[in-house]
Amino acid sequence: MQWTKDHEHVKSLGGLRIIATERHESRRIDNQLRGRSGRQGDPGSSRFYLSLDDSLMRIFAGERVKAIMDRLNMPEGEAIEAGMVTRSIESAQRKVEARNFDIRKQLLEYDDVSNDQRRVIYQQRNDILDASDLTAQIAGLREGTFVELVRQYVPEESVEEQWDVAALQRVLAQEWQLDLPLVDLVKDAAAITDADIVDHVVAAANQVFQAKVDRVGIDQFTPFMRVVLLQNIDSHWREHLAALDYLRQGIHLRGYAQKQPKQEYKREAFELFGQLLDMVKVEVTRVLMTVKIESNTQIEQAAQDLEERAEKIHNVTYTAPNESGEAETTMDASTFSEKFPVVGRNEPCPCGSGKKFKFCHGQLS
Repeated sequence: MQWTKDHEHVKSLGGLRIIATERHESRRIDNQLRGRSGRQGDPGSSRFYLSLDDSLMRIFAGERVKAIMDRLNMPEGEAIEAGMVTRSIESAQRKVEARNFDIRKQLLEYDDVSNDQRRVIYQQRNDILDASDLTAQIAGLREGTFVELVRQYVPEESVEEQWDVAALQRVLAQEWQLDLPLVDLVKDAAAITDADIVDHVVAAANQVFQAKVDRVGIDQFTPFMRVVLLQNIDSHWREHLAALDYLRQGIHLRGYAQKQPKQEYKREAFELFGQLLDMVKVEVTRVLMTVKIESNTQIEQAAQDLEERAEKIHNVTYTAPNESGEAETTMDASTFSEKFPVVGRNEPCPCGSGKKFKFCHGQLS
């Protein structure tokens, strides 16, 4: 066969000759090049050329080698072949590899924080999807929301002079559709505590919510509660991931304040995750308390409106220059998924632009 003849001819000439104009920061890359010259036992050779002005030599070993050249009065342009130079280069490569290893290790520690939070979120989503009855979970969110709301105006273990009952009554009516005569309740009561007000508001909220469930039945209302929960979790989780990325970009600056960036990142990421759970709790309760449901048709329409609103807000648009580079082409996520297969963020974009997917049609606008 022709390839056999060509192979034997190359072997007779000495095999593959690898000529490299620099040394890579990683010894692994250099060894891969050397391995190409003697692949599967074939003959071959490799030769590496580098200058004292190359970044690897300049940063780690250049000054010392230059000093030795000056002491030996070596002429300009003279090739240096010595074990000391080779050892200096390998030492520089080991330093770079150790530095890159530390960088990857730190990135992994940062990723572990988001992974732990991701497991919590995914577990919550699975529990919501598998649960046949969400009444207890929704009740817990509702009670926590209204307890925190009341405590903003009626602090715990406070006296009546510290209460702002009028503002609480106004907020409940305007934002939560709860018309409660709290001012008259406090005025007419012979003795009332802050805990009594909390219990009164929570009980009223439970009564209003239960009335909505009774109109359509728990079997019809449960799918709507599931949609509300999942959409709020997904929406706020996407925003949370963006906030974590933003936090990571500048967290190293905490080192100037004599603080550990990784510890600061873990602390603030935990606080952001707590805010995420609080926002989900409040938004889910707000939707379920303010939605007006009178029939099964209305509850189906409300669920559809939620889906359309979430799609409108969070629909991803992929943008990239066209082949001529003069204009931009845009398509939504569904169109892109139909046109192109699933591709990784760092893989070449399947449109043929030559860019990575995240810098081409995977770029978020």
